Amino acid sequence: MPNEQPPRPAPLDPPMVPFALAGLIAWAVAGLVLLIFFRGWLTDNGHQNWLWTCLAGFLWGFPGLAVMMRHDANRRRRRAR
Repeated sequence: MPNEQPPRPAPLDPPMVPFALAGLIAWAVAGLVLLIFFRGWLTDNGHQNWLWTCLAGFLWGFPGLAVMMRHDANRRRRRAR
């Protein structure tokens, strides 16, 4: 009896732009919550760099969004063939 393997399923290839947008929104919300509700606590305890981390995450999300938009465009082109 030959050792046959079942066919491999097609890899998942979901649209990636929603993931990039979710990341942008998550960093923005985290930064705003820290800024509005915890600014005094952050200042008192020397954790103001948390705000800078949220800002950096938000700003790095824009190049990520551009990459994901290009990925999705290439994905649409691949599927159209």
